[in-house]
Parts: sequence; C-alpha cells; structure tokens
Amino acid sequence: MKTILSISLITTALFISGCVHEASEPKGQATKDSEIEVLHEVKLAEPPLGQAVAKKSISQDQIQENSRSDSAAKYKSIAYKQANHSAEMFVMPPINYLEKTNNEKYDHRKNNGVIVVNEQPVSTFSVDVDTASYANIRRILNQGALPQHDAVRVEELINYFSYDYPVPTKQPFSIYSEIGPSPYNADKHLLHIGVKGKSLSADSRPAANLVFLIDVSGSMNHPNKLGLLKNALKMLTNQLTQQDSVAIVVYAGAAGTVLKPTKGNNKQAIIDALAQLSAGGSTNGGKGIESAYSLAQQSFIKGGINRIMLATDGDFNVGLTNNQALKSLIKNKRDLGIDLSILGLGSGNYNDELMQQLAQNGNGNAYYIDNLNEARKILVEELSSTLVTIAKDVKVQMEFNPQLVSEYRLIGYETRALNREDFNNDKVDAGDIGAGHTVTAVYEISLVDGSNKANDPLRYQRNSNKPVTGNNSELAFLRLRYKAPTEQESKLIEIAINKRSIIEKLADTSNKYQFSAAVAGFAQLLRGDVNISTMELSNIIILAQQSKGKDVHGYRAEFINMVKLAQALSPQLSANNE
Repeated sequence: MKTILSISLITTALFISGCVHEASEPKGQATKDSEIEVLHEVKLAEPPLGQAVAKKSISQDQIQENSRSDSAAKYKSIAYKQANHSAEMFVMPPINYLEKTNNEKYDHRKNNGVIVVNEQPVSTFSVDVDTASYANIRRILNQGALPQHDAVRVEELINYFSYDYPVPTKQPFSIYSEIGPSPYNADKHLLHIGVKGKSLSADSRPAANLVFLIDVSGSMNHPNKLGLLKNALKMLTNQLTQQDSVAIVVYAGAAGTVLKPTKGNNKQAIIDALAQLSAGGSTNGGKGIESAYSLAQQSFIKGGINRIMLATDGDFNVGLTNNQALKSLIKNKRDLGIDLSILGLGSGNYNDELMQQLAQNGNGNAYYIDNLNEARKILVEELSSTLVTIAKDVKVQMEFNPQLVSEYRLIGYETRALNREDFNNDKVDAGDIGAGHTVTAVYEISLVDGSNKANDPLRYQRNSNKPVTGNNSELAFLRLRYKAPTEQESKLIEIAINKRSIIEKLADTSNKYQFSAAVAGFAQLLRGDVNISTMELSNIIILAQQSKGKDVHGYRAEFINMVKLAQALSPQLSANNE
C-alpha cells in the first residue's frame, strides 16, 4: 500500500512539473518563482475585428476587476478545465471584446400616443436630420442582437434616406404632402410631410474653419473607434481646399493641440497629425471642448463655416462630467457662431443620450460611424449637408380640422416635441437643416367618419363638429418657421392640406410614401410600439422591395437586408410586441 501511494505521489509531482515546464518552454528556462497552480500564462493578442475569440467567457464583474488592475494586459488562467470529465482547452478573450452592452446609455422616451383632435388640435415639433440612430441600429443588428427600444428614434431611421421631393425655387425649402391608407392599422390614413432644402454644389461651398476634437482616452483604444475615425477624417481631409482651415485638438486626462490651424490643401500635414494619434488615459471632455472653441475662435471665418467636429464614444469620466454642465458650456459657446457636430463611435460604453444632447445644444447634428461606408456617406457624399447650414431653428406645427379628423399620432420625434407657444417664440432653439437635406414627418390619422378610433367620445362634453371658418375641405393646416443662418427673426411658411388629396389605395401612392412607411413601420416594431396592429416584418420587406425605386448607393437594399436580419434574429418580432 505504501509503495502504491509513493508511486502515485511521484507520478503527480512529475505531471505538475511537466505542465510547468511546458508552460515555460516558449520563454526559455522556468524561473524559480513560478507558481505551481498557474499552469499557463496567456498573453493577449488582439484578434481581427469582428472575429469571435472566446470559447468560454468569464463574468463581467471579473472583467471590470481585471481591467482596473496593473496586469490588465494579460491574464493568468488555468489552461485545462474539467468539463464532462474531460479536459477542454479555452482561451481568454481581451477586455475590448468583452464590453458589457448594457453600459450603453440611451434617453428613455415614451412613444407618442393617439391624440383626440377636439381636445388638442395642434402638434408642434422641431425638425431632426440626425441619422445616428439608424447607423447604430445597423451595428447592433450586425452584432447579432436586437436594439433596446430606447436606441431607436423613428425619425432618424426615416431621415437616413433622401426622397425625391420637389426642388426649392424661391424659398430655401420645398414642402410636399401626400395622404393615403395606413399599412399599420385598418381604416386609418398616413399624412406624409416632406421638406427639402436647397442644394449647394461643392464649388459654391463657403470656406470652412474646422476643428477636429478627438477623444484619445483609453476607451477609444479599439479598431472600430480611434482606428476607424482616423480613416474617416482622412476622407474628409481629401475634400478640403486651400480656402479651408483644419486644427486638431485631442483630449484624454488633459487636452492638447496636435495640429494648429492648417490650410486644407496641406493634406499631408493633416494626415500625418492624424496618423500619430494613440489612445490611453481617462476622459476629460469638458477640457477638450474649451480648447476646441478657443482654437475655432482664433481662426473664425466671417460668413464661412465654423464648426467643431467632436469624435468620441461619449465616455466622459473626469473633469466636467455632469451632463447638464456640459450642455450649458456648449449652449453658451454656440452664440459665438461656432457650431458643434458629433461623430459617435464604438460599442459597449457608447453614450448615445449625451451625444444627442450635445449636438442639439451645439446647433449641430449627431452622426454615428460604424464602418467606412458610413464615413464616406457623411463626410464625402453628403459633405455640404454635413457642414453647410441653410436654415436654423426650423419648427413644424400642424393644426388638424376637427370637422374631418378625429384623432392623430405623430410617428417619432419624441425627443423633439415643443410646446404650442414655442412655435412663435424665436428664443426657443430648434433643429437646423443642411444644404440638400430632406426632412420627413409622418402622422397617422383617423377620419371623423372612420370606424377605427382609439378613444371613445366623452359622455359629458359637448362634441361640436361645426367648422370655425367653413374650411370643411381642409384636413389640416401646416406651418413651418425657420431663420436664415445669420438672422435672429424667423420667417413663416403656411400650406393647407386638402381632403381631396387623399389617395384611396396604398398601391397608388408614391414610392417615397411607401418606402418611408416601411422604414417607419420597422422602427415602430423595434421600439415595441403598441399602436401598430396590421404590420409585421414580412409586410415591411414586401413594401420596401416594391417601393425601393432608384437606389444609386444601395442604401435601400441594405435596409431591406437589415429587416431580413432582424426577422432571422427574432421571428416573433411583430405588431404589439412589448
């Protein structure tokens, strides 16, 4: 018995010794300080972007604990794990590929409800030409997940696409309207409103004073963050000319100037400055914003474009971290005539809520870059729209005629709602429109003689349907206010929308009506909207396919594939999905 025990102990010791020797072979001779319980020391190597690394995962709490330690660059782990009574090899993935998706921050807003016209006949909102939500949702779907409801802003999905509205002539805008059957609910109609801004050729673009304000903190150390951004800004640099000026400010724990104002035709100097950027440290966004405005003021171009392009994942964690303080800082600076736009990047810790608020307070737009094609769309193909503002503080007000319309619901624009009195108050800030931008808004309405209404008539209230001015042929009256870029007093456009414009069959409506309805339907399903009952993903695919029309850049075909991907990920996603 003693002999057998001795042999077992010797065998065990030899096995452990062999494992330690095997683990140390790549490094040469094992040191005397090697600990027996650590069989392998795994040094992390960054895998190709998007390639799955982990066969096994560890808890997120452990990841966060490891990331705070001095040995975050590598992990020590047991190389063999007993599972089903057999040894199984596994590799620990790097921290960058294990980010907690629920660390992303989104603004929570309830979906717009159905409003009774007799009780509230007027709807007022600010325009929104941001497209960040669409690109962000595309990123989430491509990662094999469905977005959380708050990540979806319906109007940003609709306005990701351009629509062939009439070209403006005398005014900065043309306004288009179309009324037809609703594909979302039986016996209801959609009122489609389209606004198109006048276009501007590249040759007639004003001189641009640009400051690239770039987050180089540790959270940006990822190929789809700082790496992607460098290539995106190189694309923009290649569009600039001698009349333009570019400066680069970076911020992490502190802020610094990487490139002083440089002529746009000195492309190599700008590209070289971008190439030397690397990420590391905490994030002092407030300090960077202050420095960027200071540089922009030094190179201010009177009558030109003066804009800061803030590129970040929004993970501000030192310095001025209070969201309200950051918004106040930017709101105070916008009066200098310097706008601020957002280029959002990354996943896991992306602060979408803050990015939206900063862009709105900075008189700019919020974009999200998930790939180089999106960068090309924003910074090359639509550069004039991105940089040149043709109208500011653009507000829309719709008054419905209770003689003909009993209920309405504005689809989207929850974060852009205004009070009725804000429409005529020129001190109230609203969204801006860039050159060539199209803005689309969709209302779902119930006619007075319709059978499908969300609300019953009140028992004790007088239900007067007598028209005030005898306009029983008008469904609604549209008002639009805007300011010229350099003016402080708004101008008014008014258009009546007539009942005779109603199209009876969905098939007879235009491609822009049908495709925007498909996009809005998809967004409502993703948000879990309960006010949609007759449309599912399969219906959206059919409607989008038959109304795709001319698709020069393939964006509409890509949308259809996104819907198909969502369908594959969650076949049960349908009307009234909570």
